[in-house]
Amino acid sequence: MTDPTTTSRYRKPGLLLALTPVVLTLLVLGIQLFYFGDFTPHIPLAIGLAITSLVGIRLGFKWKHIEAGVFHVIHVSLPSVSVLICVGMIIGVWIASGTVPTLIYYGLTLLSPAIFLAAAMLLCSVVSVSLGTSWGTVGTVGLALMGIGAGFDIPVYWTAGAVVSGAFFGDKVSPLSDTTNLAPAVTGTDVFSHIKNMMPTTVPSMLIAFVIYLVAGFTLIDDQAASFDKITAITAALEANFTISPWLLLPALLVIGLAVKRMPPIPSLFAGVLAGAVTAMLAQGVGVHDLLTYANSGYGIETGIDAIDSLLNRGGIQSMMWTISLILIALGFGGALEKTGCLEAIIRAIMTRVRSFKGVQTSAVLTSVATNLVAGDPYLSIALPGRMYAPTYRGLGYSTLNLSRAIEEGGTLVSPLIPWNAGGAFVISALGLGIVEGNVENLLYIPLAFACWLSPVIGLIYAQTGLFSPRASEAERELWQAQDEAIASRDALGAAAEATTTEASGRRAQPIG
Repeated sequence: MTDPTTTSRYRKPGLLLALTPVVLTLLVLGIQLFYFGDFTPHIPLAIGLAITSLVGIRLGFKWKHIEAGVFHVIHVSLPSVSVLICVGMIIGVWIASGTVPTLIYYGLTLLSPAIFLAAAMLLCSVVSVSLGTSWGTVGTVGLALMGIGAGFDIPVYWTAGAVVSGAFFGDKVSPLSDTTNLAPAVTGTDVFSHIKNMMPTTVPSMLIAFVIYLVAGFTLIDDQAASFDKITAITAALEANFTISPWLLLPALLVIGLAVKRMPPIPSLFAGVLAGAVTAMLAQGVGVHDLLTYANSGYGIETGIDAIDSLLNRGGIQSMMWTISLILIALGFGGALEKTGCLEAIIRAIMTRVRSFKGVQTSAVLTSVATNLVAGDPYLSIALPGRMYAPTYRGLGYSTLNLSRAIEEGGTLVSPLIPWNAGGAFVISALGLGIVEGNVENLLYIPLAFACWLSPVIGLIYAQTGLFSPRASEAERELWQAQDEAIASRDALGAAAEATTTEASGRRAQPIG
């Protein structure tokens, strides 16, 4: 994050200059995606990083300082990249072990097509709350659900929407989640109060999404319309190529159990890789060298049934490299924007125009969404607005729990809905949506992930009406004083962001541009 004692030595960008790298990057990105029809946002984001660096040099930064900002943000997000690597190994090994095929087999034989979407959302919710990771849920249980949906002839984008809704809901309210802990940390609240305060938006959004998936199941996806010949062919192919047994679910149960015990996510996921490897050797007769290959390059099989082959020929560390490279470039771009003060200048310009709680709350949500859109990083979209807006909430006399909810919803939940964001890139890769191969229609999962966008919309409604928008308690005010937190004057709310960044240096930098 931007170090105020460092950036205060340099000139700060005015709004026009701050917007320049953002607008130009979005323009290049739009040309790549919509004019050329090429869904590879890597180079446009790299160009954005270069443009931002030129802006930084214009402001007096040297490259080594910009580079430090880039690598700082990348470093902060390396645990998430490590999760991606573990998930890649898990996918390859759990397919070889029969864990994923068993989940698909029992899902096809036990679930009804009509209730499948609603059940998929609930299952992903439970697993994600237990694991504390939406990415781990999407890459394991979510992948199996994609196979079940294919067996039921349910459009890929409907299944992906239900999976994303459930998985990221769980990430949002799990005390084990990194983003759920980050949001209260940067706003000065505690995690359990934060989770409780999110219930007024979380519960209605999940209920509405559940009802929509049920209605879709009974109207768009009729039991009679499902191809039972296809289901029979898939289950027969699974039985012919894998040993199918409830015992093969033990690797998944182990990971969930470790998460419930509050073990760190990376060791828990790697334990799942090891458990899957042992299961593959004992139950499926897989050799050690083959397991190493599956963990690195993914599983490979030819059953003669396209639905099975396209689903099971995946996984491995290498399958995550497209996503990892995109995340690293996007994070580098976000780090450069933050280090040069461009993001701060844009947020400061927004804050000078809001004087009421409803305006500040709306701006906090939309700022998190915009940071997700531009910087491609859910962590930055939580940390930066959380730090910048907190003094304003204190000055208005409102609890910063309102802010932590706003940035959680605009950060965590919107992340998977932006294809070039870290969350969206992972969803597209892990669920095999094939966007890069030209299956652009599968991006329909974005509007169909109802819980993810309904929650911030409901939050915006509360902001306008004042519902579920707690004022600061006396105990919270005393805590602000005890911790010497920055509190913006009601007459100078627009200077809240300025106060947080110039307080340490005791002087203002001269804006240019």
